[in-house]
Amino acid sequence: MPLKAELHCHIEGAASPELVIRQATKYGRDASPFIRDGAFVWHDFTSFLAAYDFSADLFRTEDDYARLSEHYLTSLARDGAVYSEFFISPDHALKAGLSPAAYADALGEGIVRARAKTGIEARMIVTGVRHVGIEAVEQAARFAVKCGNPLVTGLGLAGDERIGGFDDFVRAFEIAREAGLGITVHAGELTGWQTVAAALDHIRPSRIGHGVRAIENPDLVKRIADEGVVLECCPGSNVALAVFPSFAEHPFPALMAAGCKVTLNSDDPPYFHTSLKREYDIASVHFGMSDKALLGVTRTAIEAAFVDRKTKQALLAKLGRAGQRR
Repeated sequence: MPLKAELHCHIEGAASPELVIRQATKYGRDASPFIRDGAFVWHDFTSFLAAYDFSADLFRTEDDYARLSEHYLTSLARDGAVYSEFFISPDHALKAGLSPAAYADALGEGIVRARAKTGIEARMIVTGVRHVGIEAVEQAARFAVKCGNPLVTGLGLAGDERIGGFDDFVRAFEIAREAGLGITVHAGELTGWQTVAAALDHIRPSRIGHGVRAIENPDLVKRIADEGVVLECCPGSNVALAVFPSFAEHPFPALMAAGCKVTLNSDDPPYFHTSLKREYDIASVHFGMSDKALLGVTRTAIEAAFVDRKTKQALLAKLGRAGQRR
């Protein structure tokens, strides 16, 4: 089993059905409309959001959030992951009645607990939601810079790709860049290659969340490869949301063959009936990748991680030792 690393996961979307049921019992809520036979139930994007919002609302206290990140990271480590980055949203904190700082610190406590138990390393990326508005994204950037939590190492942008242009968010990402935070933005998932090009033009991120629709424009694929931009690919999520009809038609192998730096990620894993382990299994079965090639994908992720040099070197050394044992 090759060692794994993940760069693209929404922490509220990573809560397992088992954990959500426990939280629902704690708060006297009925989870049965959203979870059946141990799996989330949804049939379109609207019902997916309803299930997601129901579950996210069950994490309300600092202890709840610490349990969430600890639970997720421990499960990742069980499947051979050595590193994880996940997106956190100050908007969720405020909705839960917590300060963004208390929320981030609680998730950080879960990271510390999981590391003590399993050795897994993890970091957090504060995420602005584009359809909430420009000011909210700038507030997220200012929070990421000023929160003082050493486990917060990046700024991201998620939300409805059809709302707002990337030129609207330049200032937010300049705030993050000036403070030395890593930068990643969602683009080229539910919308076409143009959003990927716009992200590169206006934001200049080192990583793109998804980015797979870039395959529609060969010149853009070449640009991504030439500039060394890393794509946070989520094949299981893409097929579940019908971005591509099947794994046979997913562009991951073509992007890799074109020289793009690609990684494997789970996005909102239980909702798409996936996990980081399954993403690596998909790459093995459907993309024909060997364990050695998959270890190369893990190396790409660690090299692109928003983490300090010392930790990165330790992770790469761990990967090197795993490669020697093969």
